Amino acid sequence: MALQDVLISELRDIYSAENQLVKALPKLAKGARNRELKQLFKDHLEETKGHVLRLREVFEHVGKKATGKHCTGMEGVIEEGAEQLEEDLPDASFDSGLIGAGLRTEHYEIASYHAVIAMAKTLGMSDAVDLLKQNLQEEVEAAKKLQAAGKMLFKEATQEEEEDEDSKPASKKSSKDKTSERKSKQDERQASRDVQKKGSAPKKKASADEDEEESEASFSEESESEEE
Repeated sequence: MALQDVLISELRDIYSAENQLVKALPKLAKGARNRELKQLFKDHLEETKGHVLRLREVFEHVGKKATGKHCTGMEGVIEEGAEQLEEDLPDASFDSGLIGAGLRTEHYEIASYHAVIAMAKTLGMSDAVDLLKQNLQEEVEAAKKLQAAGKMLFKEATQEEEEDEDSKPASKKSSKDKTSERKSKQDERQASRDVQKKGSAPKKKASADEDEEESEASFSEESESEEE
């Protein structure tokens, strides 16, 4: 069955993602400077270990071996978090970056779980659905906790910026920053043609509206001429 094959592939992708997070979350917890944020990462690490175990049960229900298909998406998200750990920033600003990294991770997983749950429901795999929903709910709650922690940290980060604005010299760009900036400009150039087309669409619509008005005016004139 084609859909079941897709489901198995997606489950293996998530399984890989969760296993990668088991290795990545301790680094975020260790790097976090805010005590509450540090504990959030530690708590979610334990939840993530539970997610791995539940996914193994899901594989049993679908009759497949619990093996991962390396999740390159999660690999990229984790790499961004690792880059944030290298930033030289004041405490609240530094932790704000970790909040962003954590939220990207959670929303990536949330989207993945929504997809596999819908597939499993369609295939009538109720036991698998129940297990996947438990993982999804914990991901959603983890995202909410990060957002709540972020509100306080973002305010503190704003104060840090105001205090350091005049006293701190501008930091030099690292080679990694320069490479990232160059790639970003390449992305922008490659997308610019389509973006410009998108921007010109309203003008085309306006022209079409004008043509319609002209057509209506012409029709009106013709009607008046016929009546005379």
